[in-house]
Amino acid sequence: MKYRLTKDDLVSSLSAWNRFFNRKVHLIACGGTALTLLGVKNSTKDVDFMVPMMEEYKYLISTIKEIGYYPIGGWGWQREGEEYIFDLFRGNNIHTTELLESPLKEGNNTALFELTHLYVGILNHYDLLISKLFRGDSVDIDDCLMLVKLKREEIDISIFKKRFIGAAKYDHNEEKQNKTLRSFLKILEKENIHG
Repeated sequence: MKYRLTKDDLVSSLSAWNRFFNRKVHLIACGGTALTLLGVKNSTKDVDFMVPMMEEYKYLISTIKEIGYYPIGGWGWQREGEEYIFDLFRGNNIHTTELLESPLKEGNNTALFELTHLYVGILNHYDLLISKLFRGDSVDIDDCLMLVKLKREEIDISIFKKRFIGAAKYDHNEEKQNKTLRSFLKILEKENIHG
């Protein structure tokens, strides 16, 4: 049994969804899904997408229900016989993290592909780092380090710090998040990555 989803698997699944849509839906990959689509990771066990526009979210959910998906867990949707759970986050939220800006704002996502009724983008590096570090487990920290190392020329550490601190102000535990930031910056320093 296959456990992890590759980029090709994701594109194939989303292309199948497109056939059932009759209006535009924007999906923005986040979490491990975004890292897989960026080539930072070979595969992902999680399938995470943001659906920034509420009307599109409602339409997407009603459509996938019609083709056999049912809710599982907080944000998850799965279909009988499929191994993967699609976590679909509403608005600017990823799990319990709320981003400061819409991922649809210019510069906040990179287009992966567009079909007749489906736009799939990848969340920008800064918001990917913030959302994964806010969760703060060791796998997320390792993922963030991989992202910074592989996309170093595209990431300005000072911009990242500023955006992280801004987002932390709206978190229920600002000090905990800022402590996570300080720890991550120390890891970057040990890796000789400076802002």
